[in-house]
Amino acid sequence: MLSKILIANRSEVAVRVIRACKEMGIQTVAIYSTADRNALHVEMADESYCIGGPMVKDSYLNMDGILTVAKKTGTEAIHPGYGMLSENPEFAARCRENGIVLIGPGEEILRKMGQKEVARSIAVSAGVPVVPGSGILTDGEDARQNAERIGYPVILKARAGGGGKGIRVVREEKELIPAYDQVKKEAKSSFGDDAVFMEKYLENVKHVEVQILADSKGKILILGDRDCSVQRKNQKLIEECPAPLLSDELRSEMHEAARRLAGYVGYVTVGTVEFLVKGGSFYFMEMNTRLQVEHSVTEMVCGIDIVEWQIRTAAGVELPFEQKDIGCRRHAIECRICAEDPKDFTPSTGTVEMLHVPGGVDVRFDSALYQSYEITPFYDSMLGKLIVCSDTRDGAIRKMKSALSEFVLLGVENNREMHMKFMEDGRFVMGSYDTGICRKVL
Repeated sequence: MLSKILIANRSEVAVRVIRACKEMGIQTVAIYSTADRNALHVEMADESYCIGGPMVKDSYLNMDGILTVAKKTGTEAIHPGYGMLSENPEFAARCRENGIVLIGPGEEILRKMGQKEVARSIAVSAGVPVVPGSGILTDGEDARQNAERIGYPVILKARAGGGGKGIRVVREEKELIPAYDQVKKEAKSSFGDDAVFMEKYLENVKHVEVQILADSKGKILILGDRDCSVQRKNQKLIEECPAPLLSDELRSEMHEAARRLAGYVGYVTVGTVEFLVKGGSFYFMEMNTRLQVEHSVTEMVCGIDIVEWQIRTAAGVELPFEQKDIGCRRHAIECRICAEDPKDFTPSTGTVEMLHVPGGVDVRFDSALYQSYEITPFYDSMLGKLIVCSDTRDGAIRKMKSALSEFVLLGVENNREMHMKFMEDGRFVMGSYDTGICRKVL
């Protein structure tokens, strides 16, 4: 097993990885920006190093700085978390060249599946259904011609996108060029890659993803599925596991499609295959070749530490359990607590004046918050994830309402009340909601 891991990320995910490493007896190295000097992950790690200014391009996307720290500290592996450099094949190649393991599926698979337009073509080859789309768009005119061919509405996507960034829905031609320019700009800033492609935009669909775990010997396990349809501006807000209202037949077909795709590309370690579901049909959306923000909600149901096994499988350890050993009999819900003004959802900053985290059986809060911590304007607005689990979906909703009512965060505007609205909305309670629910509830 690995003995020292550098976490090339920040905030909640860095804390999550450090916790897993501590339980496994692995030493940890944290990196941080000048804005994160007092961050929790900096204090928790065995070693911590500042590598640049507050902007992500100067710190958390600073490959030279990260690799310099890794070599200086004798790091054997780098965990990229999610976002940042987690799906960057150039970074994977540079890790390999420096004799460092990047905890993920490998450089070749990152190039194939991390680039969403390439992943589409691979999905077709693997017999997985996809929606109509384009290759990488060369310019605005190319975008216009493809939109005319596909038919409006369309959705523009950054090849390296994630976390709701680098995505725009375009409903008519006059919106296309400004949206195209904006997506390219946002993609370059967030991911260092401004390549953009296009797909037909399907309305009123469910967004369902399948969590996989695979080892180097070809064993591929399905850890469950999640409904991620509660989204605002393409950013997920609530996830639940398993996805409600899927027929056994459709669920089985989706699981098999995810397994088939993973096997087709020789996938190793943790990954997620995302689908759009409309009626009795499903369509491949993308494959996330990394840890997902919402992995926690699946852990609560299946009872497997996904981060631990991500590290183990990346190190070449074989999976000792079988598909029949994966439990899926309970139900979990996750609410993302974000720093935003509840009136207009603009990002909020400030200092945490008071923090009370709810407790009780099967209640979990994954976060890097602490009292007096300063929320800066430089990073994603997510402050943490409140997760609950129960024997039934109704029980999970009741438990989440209780946990939300107990959660207290003063000093920073946040979206707790918004989540309570969803827990009391009839469409959500029935499980019949789709990606359009935010327009109806908020």
